[in-house]
Amino acid sequence: MLKTATDTGSNRTRSWWGWGYADAHPDDAECAALGALLPGTLARPLPIPRVADLSVGRPGATPPASLAHLVTDDPAARAAHAMGRAYRDVIRALRGTPRRIPDLVARPAGDQDVADLLDWAGGHGVAVIPFGGGSSVVGGVEYRGDAHRAVLSLDLTAMDRVLEIDTRGRAARIQAGALGPVLEAQLRPHGLTLRHFPQSFEFSTLGGWLATRAGGHYATVHTHIDDFVQSLRVVAPAATGASWRLPASGAGPSPDRLFLGSEGALGVITEAWMRLQERPRFKASASVAYGDFGAALEAVRALAQSDLAPANCRLLDPGEAMLSGAARDGSSVLVLGFESATAPVDGRLATALDLALAHGGRADTPASGGDAPADAAVTAWRSAFLRMPYLRDGLARMGAVVDTFETAAGWDTVPALIDAVRTEVGAAATKATGHTATVNCRLTHVYPDGAAPYFTVAVAGRPGDEAAVWDDIKAVAADVLHRHRATITHHHAVGRDHRPGYDLQRPEPFALALRAAKDALDPHGVLNPGVLLG
Repeated sequence: MLKTATDTGSNRTRSWWGWGYADAHPDDAECAALGALLPGTLARPLPIPRVADLSVGRPGATPPASLAHLVTDDPAARAAHAMGRAYRDVIRALRGTPRRIPDLVARPAGDQDVADLLDWAGGHGVAVIPFGGGSSVVGGVEYRGDAHRAVLSLDLTAMDRVLEIDTRGRAARIQAGALGPVLEAQLRPHGLTLRHFPQSFEFSTLGGWLATRAGGHYATVHTHIDDFVQSLRVVAPAATGASWRLPASGAGPSPDRLFLGSEGALGVITEAWMRLQERPRFKASASVAYGDFGAALEAVRALAQSDLAPANCRLLDPGEAMLSGAARDGSSVLVLGFESATAPVDGRLATALDLALAHGGRADTPASGGDAPADAAVTAWRSAFLRMPYLRDGLARMGAVVDTFETAAGWDTVPALIDAVRTEVGAAATKATGHTATVNCRLTHVYPDGAAPYFTVAVAGRPGDEAAVWDDIKAVAADVLHRHRATITHHHAVGRDHRPGYDLQRPEPFALALRAAKDALDPHGVLNPGVLLG
C-alpha cells in the first residue's frame, strides 16, 4: 500500500485511486453539488472504485529468495502504485481502466537494497519505476508499453530518516523517501526547517522533489528545490556515488544538475544534504484587488523586479479568485506574504503594498505577527489551495474534465500567452465536449524576467470518453506553449505526458549528452523507461 499518514502519527489512510486522504474526498452529495456548477455533467457521481474490481494479473517475474523480503505482489499495493494523480489517472481509475499495473512493489531499506534490486531487474528484463509519494501529475510513475517482461515499482518511503544534522552549517543529510510531514517532524525539534511546501507536501517525498525539480513554498528567489541542495547520493545500475558537500563550486558541470530533474531515468536518488533555515517567527500578509488584470500583471512585475523578495506573490485572475473565494466581484486578487526568522516584516509588506497600490490596486488591512490570521482573501485562497485537488476528484466523479497545467515565460510574452491559452484551450475544450469550458489562470512564481502562469481547465466531459478529451485539450495546450516559446513545465516535471514538448524544447547537443548518460548509467534500459528519453 501507499505509505499513509499513520506513519506520521495519525490514523488516516491514503486513497489508492485519487488525491490525498480517503476520508477527505467529497461525498456523493457534494459531488452532485459540484457537478451542478458545470452544466452537462452526469446525473449522479461515478462510484468510488474498488481494487477488487480490477484485473490484477499474476506477476510476470519472481524475485530471488535474497530479495523476497523486500517485495510484495499484493493486489492492493500494486494497484496503489500503478499511476500518479493526474486527472487522467483518476478518471481511468473511476472507469476501471488504469494502465498496466506493476507486477511487484519493493520497499528497500537502504542503498544496498536499491542496488541489489536494480541488479536483479537489469539481468531479468524488469522495468523499475522509482516511486515516492505517487503524486505525479505527468505520468511519471506509470509504465507504458510492453518492452519489459515485468514492472517493479520501487517505493522508497521506508528510507525516510533525517540521518545527520549540521546545526553550525544549517544543513541535514536526509533519506530520499521522507514524505514532507515526516521530514519536517524530524527537523522541528532542532528549530530548523527545509521550508519547501509544494501543494503535494503531505503526499510527496524529498526524492520526488529532487527528481522532478519541484517548485515549492516561495514565489520569489528560492522557487525550486534545486536552491536547497548541497549534495546528492545516487544509486544507478552501473555505479553508486555522492557529490561533495560544498557551499559552492566552479569545478566543471555540476554533478548534482545531472540528477536533479532526471525523474528516475538515470539513477535512484537515495540521500541528499539539504540546506535548512531557522523556522520563521515573523509573518505578515495582505491581499490587493484589481479591476484590471493587465494592471495587476504590471504590479507583480514591479514587485518581482524590486528587492523586496516576498515569500508569497500569487496573482489570481477573476475566475481563480472567485473559485477560491478570494473575491466575488470580478476582481483579480494579488496575495502577498512576507516571513523572517530574525526580524519583523511589516515594513517590507507596507512597502510592497505601496508599490502594488500605485498600479491601481485596493488593499484590505494587512495581518502581521507570528500567529496573526491573514485577511479574508488570503485565508480563502490558502484553504482553497489545499482543498482544490479533492474537489477536482469530486468533479471527475461527475464526469467532468478538470485539470491544471503550468508554464513559465518572459514578461514580454506572459500577457499574450495567457490570452492565447484562455482563447485556444477554452475553444478546444468546448469543441471536444459540446459544453462551455472555463479556463482560469494564476501566477504561482514570479521572477525579475518573467513569471509562471498556472492554468485550470474545467468542462463537462463526454461520458466514458473523458480521458480522450483530456488528451485533446492537453495537446492544444502544449502547442500554444510551444508557439509562445513557453516551457512545457515550470515545476510539474516532464514524465511521459510532456515528452513531446520536452523533445522540442531541449537543444540537440544536450539531447545527445542525455542519451549517452542514460546508456552509460542504465545499460539495460530498465529505469523508468519512456521518461525524458525513448
